[in-house]
Amino acid sequence: MSKHIPAASLAAYTAGDPALDDTAVWTIEVHLENCGDCRAQLAEAAPPALTALLDDVQVMIDRGVRTGPEPVRRRAWRHFAHRWAMWDLVPWLVTIGVAVAAAFFLDRTFPQRPSLVLLLAPIAPLAGMAAAWSRRRDPGWEIVAGTARAGLELMLRRTTVILALVLPPLALAGWRLGMSPALWLLPALTFTAATLLLGGRFGVVRAAATLGGAWFLAVVTPAVITADIPALIEPASAPGWAVAAVAGTVLAVWRAGDHRHTNPR
Repeated sequence: MSKHIPAASLAAYTAGDPALDDTAVWTIEVHLENCGDCRAQLAEAAPPALTALLDDVQVMIDRGVRTGPEPVRRRAWRHFAHRWAMWDLVPWLVTIGVAVAAAFFLDRTFPQRPSLVLLLAPIAPLAGMAAAWSRRRDPGWEIVAGTARAGLELMLRRTTVILALVLPPLALAGWRLGMSPALWLLPALTFTAATLLLGGRFGVVRAAATLGGAWFLAVVTPAVITADIPALIEPASAPGWAVAAVAGTVLAVWRAGDHRHTNPR
C-alpha cells in the first residue's frame, strides 16, 4: 500500500463493500491506526446518519463523564440484611424450624420416649452455620473473602442471626413441654461455641458436619432405637453443659484469630 490509502479503497471500506477481502480490510485498518490524514478522510466520507449517531454518542459520553453515575439508593433494611445474613440461609432456617416443630409434636404424642426436642437442640444451629460460611452456598463469597474484615466479624454476625432465629422455636417448644431452658439452651450454645472453635482450624462446614454427625450417631440414634433417655439430656447434666458452654466460649474467643483467614472448607 502507498503512503496513504487510495480514495477508491477508502470509499469501499467506508461503504462496507463486500468485494474487499479480509486481507485488504486488515491492511486498511492497520494503516488507519497510524495515519491521521486517512482517518480524517474516513470521517469526511462517513454517511451523515453515522456521523450524527457518533456525535450523539460523544455527547452522552461527555455528559456521563461530567455528571458521574447516580448514587445507588439502598433501603436501610437491605443494608442491614447484607451485613448480617444472606438469602441462602432462609431455606436452612425454615428446615430447622420445621424439624423443631415436628420434634415438638412427636414429643407431645409419645411423652414416654426420649425428647426429640432435647436431642435436636444441640445440633439445631449447626446447619445454618455451615450454610452461612460455605463457598458453594454464598454467592458473594469471593467478595467477602477479599475484604479486610472478613472472617471472625462476619462469622459472629451470621451466627448471631442464626441463634436469634433458631433459639425462639426451641424456647417455645421447651416451654410448652415444661422443660427447663437449661436443657436445650446450654447444649445449643455449647455446640455453637465448639463449631466456632474448631471451624477456625478445620473450616466451619467441616466442624459443623463432624460435631453434628457425632452427636447423631453417638446419642440420637441409640436413644431412638432403644427408647432409653440419654444421660446427656437428663436434668442432672445441666451443670456439665454449663461448664462446657463457658469453656467452649472462652476457647473460641481465645482462638478468634483463626477466623481472620477465611476458610471455606
